Amino acid sequence: MSANRVLSGIQPTADSFHLGNYLGAIRQWVSLQDSYDAFYCVVDLHAITVPQDPAVLRRRTRVAAAQLFGAGLDPKQCTVFVQSHVPEHAELSWVLSCLTGFGEASRMIQFKDKSQKSGADQASVGLFTYPILQAADILLYQTDQVPVGEDQRQHLELTRDLAQRFNHRFGPTFVVPGPYIVKDVAKIADLQDPAIKMSKSSSSPQGIIDVLEDPASIRKKIARAVTDMGSEVRADDEAKPGVTNLLRIYAALTGTGMGELEQRYEGAGYGAFKKELADVVVDALAPIRERTEKMLADEAELDRLLADGAARAREVAGSTMTKVSDRVGFLRAR
Repeated sequence: MSANRVLSGIQPTADSFHLGNYLGAIRQWVSLQDSYDAFYCVVDLHAITVPQDPAVLRRRTRVAAAQLFGAGLDPKQCTVFVQSHVPEHAELSWVLSCLTGFGEASRMIQFKDKSQKSGADQASVGLFTYPILQAADILLYQTDQVPVGEDQRQHLELTRDLAQRFNHRFGPTFVVPGPYIVKDVAKIADLQDPAIKMSKSSSSPQGIIDVLEDPASIRKKIARAVTDMGSEVRADDEAKPGVTNLLRIYAALTGTGMGELEQRYEGAGYGAFKKELADVVVDALAPIRERTEKMLADEAELDRLLADGAARAREVAGSTMTKVSDRVGFLRAR
């Protein structure tokens, strides 16, 4: 295995991941575990930056972890854990908070976007500072590369700045991480509004396909997905965004080029195309759903796997925090 380390995380804020999560992130995580020292966490500390029902959060954390294993993450090949099981995340976040300028934190675009919904006065301090916790997540594991999309690039730049600032002030301590840009990642849009990405926070229920969704429901949503004027199955983001989004899903799940799909469905119309796309989506998600349900049926085994992952994560995290505490000047406990 390569010495290069990658880290990524996903929030347990829904009862199922959606197709955009799977194609945009989780499927790449599965392939990365073969060639990297990979750490993946369910980021429940990030989840509580907005109000959560405790029992629901606990259940969704297990469901999220089960889906990661169900999608193909192998605990023998990568480290999968729950963020709150490793207290060093919060510990390092505080240290990094004390190195972060208020103006610097204020410029984080995602806080502005998220706080606009309820107003900045209603937003928590945790929501404001969560990019610093995200930096701690990354730096704690001496991460070489972080799989990022465009929406997270600014946060990675903050992470790099904080690592360099700490290293300059206190001596070499952190690996300065770089982005892992996954080429040809399918950016999946809302089925009802292809102008926005598929998202639990902004999409309507009819615009999202869930990984754990019932096949009949998946077929119905694809049948009702927004298409465009005419009946030609052709990729064109400007003129035919709805059909282009469906073609992108088909191509991503089958590995078939969009041009080849256009030829295949030439003259066929939307009905035949949508029916076969529904078959593709159902067939791709069925084994993940079945494995996830099996994992959730044995809660003790799932918790054991997460405890093992947390123990491995704490070995690395604890070593990093020992160095950080020493460099900052904290008195060692005897």
